[in-house]
Amino acid sequence: MSDITEPPIARVDVVRETLHGITLEDPYRWMETEGEEFHHWLDGQARHAREHLDALPHRAGLLTRIRELGSALTQYFGLAMTADKVFALVREPDARVPVLTVTEADGASRLLFDPATVPGDGHHAIDWYVPSPDGRHVACAVSDSGSENSSIHVIDADSGALLDTIPPTTRFAFLSWLEDSRSFVYHRYAEQHRLDSRSFLHQLGADPAQDTVVLARGLNPHIELTPRDRPFLVVPPHGEWMLAIISHGALSPWPWTSEQLSDCTIYVAPRAGLADPATCPWRKVAGVVDGVTTFATSHDTLYLVSYRDAPRSRVLAVPLAAPDLSRARVVVPAGERAVESVRVVGDRLLVRDLDGGVSRVRHVPLSGGEPADLPMPVDGAILEWTTHPTRPEALLLVAGWTDAPRLYRYDGQSLQDTELAPRSPVDFGDVHVRTLHVPARDGTPIPLTVIHHKDLELDGDNPAMLTGYGSHGFIDLPEFRPEMLAWYERGGVYAVAHLRGGGAYGREWHEAGRGERKEATITDFIDCAEHLIALGYTRPGRLAAEGASSGGIPTGGALVRRPDLWAAMAMHVPTVNATRNEFSESGPINVPEFGSVTTEEGLRDLLIIDAYLRVRDGVPYPAVLLTTGLRDARVPPWQPAKLAARLQAGTASGRPVLLRVEEHGWHGAGSTRDQEQALLADVLAFILHASDGS
Repeated sequence: MSDITEPPIARVDVVRETLHGITLEDPYRWMETEGEEFHHWLDGQARHAREHLDALPHRAGLLTRIRELGSALTQYFGLAMTADKVFALVREPDARVPVLTVTEADGASRLLFDPATVPGDGHHAIDWYVPSPDGRHVACAVSDSGSENSSIHVIDADSGALLDTIPPTTRFAFLSWLEDSRSFVYHRYAEQHRLDSRSFLHQLGADPAQDTVVLARGLNPHIELTPRDRPFLVVPPHGEWMLAIISHGALSPWPWTSEQLSDCTIYVAPRAGLADPATCPWRKVAGVVDGVTTFATSHDTLYLVSYRDAPRSRVLAVPLAAPDLSRARVVVPAGERAVESVRVVGDRLLVRDLDGGVSRVRHVPLSGGEPADLPMPVDGAILEWTTHPTRPEALLLVAGWTDAPRLYRYDGQSLQDTELAPRSPVDFGDVHVRTLHVPARDGTPIPLTVIHHKDLELDGDNPAMLTGYGSHGFIDLPEFRPEMLAWYERGGVYAVAHLRGGGAYGREWHEAGRGERKEATITDFIDCAEHLIALGYTRPGRLAAEGASSGGIPTGGALVRRPDLWAAMAMHVPTVNATRNEFSESGPINVPEFGSVTTEEGLRDLLIIDAYLRVRDGVPYPAVLLTTGLRDARVPPWQPAKLAARLQAGTASGRPVLLRVEEHGWHGAGSTRDQEQALLADVLAFILHASDGS
């Protein structure tokens, strides 16, 4: 690999600032302007990384095998039911991106919308979609190159004809059709920034520029909004009521629009209030302190999952006409399981639980009674579920670490396999999955899922990759990835640490790794790594870590605290310069989760997770692969770029520090199959080379 060009050296221009008596030194602050100098440097880094990765001895073979495995299974997800139709996003083995399909009552399926037909540079992908109540129309959000900055295309579900287009300023699937199936409410940002976003009412055929504002700061005296808040309007498919969900912080992406909420305020009002949004009689139901994470409605009742006075959450019910939370009825009391979500199905309430990282389901009559368990087909994850708006029916997509997704139908009594999702031809029969409970340094048991070939010898000489996230209450659900068989076939170990700060045990697990307690997220990750070594799965010279987005916190934290522990580190679009995060486009919405430099407490919290500021000169850091997408608005390219520059300048190990740049890429969503497979081949080849030197 001696012919590979050297990476360009970044100019050092130290910015010193003192905040709350603490002096910070930032040598690459200039990168944040993303000017011509930065992009020239970034181009050089991209060329260097590409040359290095393409020259890795295992890369070509891994890519061939990954493509073979990834092209064997048709993927179904993004399910929705309405009228006599079932909609789904489908990715065929040879397709770059998923397409939208519809299955009619007679069982016949057809292609409804292919995002490849949208004109423009790069590729386009479907971010989310919502069918109308009568099944005649579909509002489909499409973005270019995975940007998640969606335009809304309204499609005729019978002919596939394009009826309407709303320009790109929308995010999040908080779109609700009204009863006429000719109008809907939706959320969008201002064209130039993410402050003072608003929700609108759109009529099919009308000019989107003339859409009526229905929720906005200063519009209605009953609803308080700050510039950072996002006001979402939800109109359920039945009843006479509607909800306003005011998000004060970061939200999880589609399809869980009514799930995994955090830092939200909820209001209720009659639907008739849409006639005059300025005087609509909104009534507050719950605030941030009430800890509502999920909601569902019947005709006259609002069901809320709340962690207030219940660390693993419980289910409450209040009348929509008089939503007094202090007098709420407890439908499902708190227990050992963490309540994730609820859905109304006919005369029953479906309750989705998390039991140490494994999904469980209970159902309970709306009229009251004891929740009863539904037998699950596998010990895995409910990847998604959807209910029919008028029939007592639900669809659940269920998968495990070694079990391909299967689609089950709930009829009010039990789960039955629909046989709609194809069975995987990739054989995982020789792959073993085990869940360990690692004693953290404070004694807390941390769940750790370990996956490998069943004949693996625990001789301490296996290449291993440890991953974790540990923020936003995110749950590391079992995920079937047939391409990972290429890793297991080579004797690789894959381990998932269910860190504090995530959601493995509900809100209490999230709070245990949040704010001033964020150090636990990082030390949990380190403790899991040391446990793998102690049990003989691997050793420091063969152990690698991987993390994406906020997963850059445990990986970056472990990199700078214990560089001796790792052969390699792979960090995808990572948050690594937390003290500067709130000054980026999407940074302000993450303040409730991570903190703000405007307060001493917030600054100290951010310094815990700022890996960039902890890099020191002369330290022998492991091999590091950082990735970024040029169009990433969630974690801008300067975040991983600054860490790459600092590590390249400071490391004493002589090991490579690469910055892999995806020209037509954002934060990961909407990537093509080729992009996903190429990235995985790069990561596995990089780790193998770092761990065995071949």
